[in-house]
Amino acid sequence: MRRRTVESTTLRSVGYESASQVLEVEFCSGAIYQYFEVPAKAHQALWDAESKGQYFNLHIRDQYEFRRLA
Repeated sequence: MRRRTVESTTLRSVGYESASQVLEVEFCSGAIYQYFEVPAKAHQALWDAESKGQYFNLHIRDQYEFRRLA
């Protein structure tokens, strides 16, 4: 999945696959996670958020099933 760099102290890059509703997040630590069944509007809201880390923590983390990529 292609990710785009974001301006954030928490997140390094974000990618989204609309067909499968998978959101992929790379953290500044280098860890990469995929979140499942994330609606396109949630991805867009993350992208548009002034604080992407804050939006992620409030609306994505602990809201969707996820897995960490190796």
